[in-house]
Amino acid sequence: MTASRVRPPEVADSRPSDTSIVPPLAKPAVAGRFLGSDVDEDGLPPTEAIDVVAIECAPPAASVRVYRLSFSTGETVEVLGSGLVGRRPITQPGEHVDQLVAISDPARSVSKTHLEFGLEGDDLWICDRYSGNGTVARPLGGVARQCEAGRRYRVGRGTRVDIGDQWFDVS
Repeated sequence: MTASRVRPPEVADSRPSDTSIVPPLAKPAVAGRFLGSDVDEDGLPPTEAIDVVAIECAPPAASVRVYRLSFSTGETVEVLGSGLVGRRPITQPGEHVDQLVAISDPARSVSKTHLEFGLEGDDLWICDRYSGNGTVARPLGGVARQCEAGRRYRVGRGTRVDIGDQWFDVS
């Protein structure tokens, strides 16, 4: 007896095609049109109803303003999530970041992985990663603050962040 492979039965896709759920433009959906379990004159069941919103009535898209880090070495980076900054930044085992930002520092005053940054809501934060020369946050019109390693600090636009002999501005 030869062994035969059993193939599972094919299942037809029960979802309606895209053209069956979009009502014609001449007949927009009207509130209260689908009452009961009957099918309407277009053949659409009640669960296929859609709301029609005029473009003029649609709420405006939320404006999202991104943070930019402008480095003394000429690099500019848009913050897209979390990241690491240094001469040759690397993640720790099991760590995930969205960006690795390598900056040029021939004097080696910036550590390989000097600091971490990220977004929390609409705020940007930085965290010194136990760098050799430390991190100092200088808010515009405020008092400079030496950042304690391993602790997150919120930084606003206009803040200058010193990392070794280099720095970046937050905008």
